Amino acid sequence: MERLQKRISFLMNEDRPETMKALAIAREFGDLSENAEYKAARERQRSIDSEIDFLRKRSSRLKVIDPSEFPRDAVRFGLYCLAKDMDTEEDIWYHVVGVDELNFHNEEGVQAVSVASPIGRALLGKKAGEIGMVNAPMGERFLQIIEIK
Repeated sequence: MERLQKRISFLMNEDRPETMKALAIAREFGDLSENAEYKAARERQRSIDSEIDFLRKRSSRLKVIDPSEFPRDAVRFGLYCLAKDMDTEEDIWYHVVGVDELNFHNEEGVQAVSVASPIGRALLGKKAGEIGMVNAPMGERFLQIIEIK
């Protein structure tokens, strides 16, 4: 939610005013029907306004959940888990997040997966030692849960 609010603030206080200045400058070039700078600035303004509207509506419907209170006996929304890919023997840290959080996730060494993704669905509810099957377009993958935190 905090990142969403920061994005809205950035768009409102930095990106949109900058675009409005570009729009004002482009208007000074004269004939608006043939003014490429004006058309580009106008399109950018529409894009920013649409994103602001979307983010405001989305943030009004979101509920912030604190996963620190969740038991660590199984993979749940908001928790991290270390899983071994049974085919490649690679250990991968996953963070099970909401769909909206994927765009804001940037932890080094951790792969964010949405609860709605094939990997997220395969991990949810699994306990340490259990294996989740991922139905991916490239075939089935098997992930064994090593650790949950």
